[in-house]
Amino acid sequence: MWNPIQKIRDFYNATMTELRKCTWPTWHELGESTILVIVSAALISIFVFVVDAVVTTVIRFVT
Repeated sequence: MWNPIQKIRDFYNATMTELRKCTWPTWHELGESTILVIVSAALISIFVFVVDAVVTTVIRFVT
């Protein structure tokens, strides 16, 4: 017979087993990655802003 509690228990145990195999970043690596993501997001935002401003100006000039 199908037992939902046993299925949940098996899923939890399998998940915990897989998580023990993972290698987690150190605090230093985590900090560096966070800074990289923030800087990348800022640069992409600036790029999109500049392209939007140029396209808007061109469209206003043409029309």
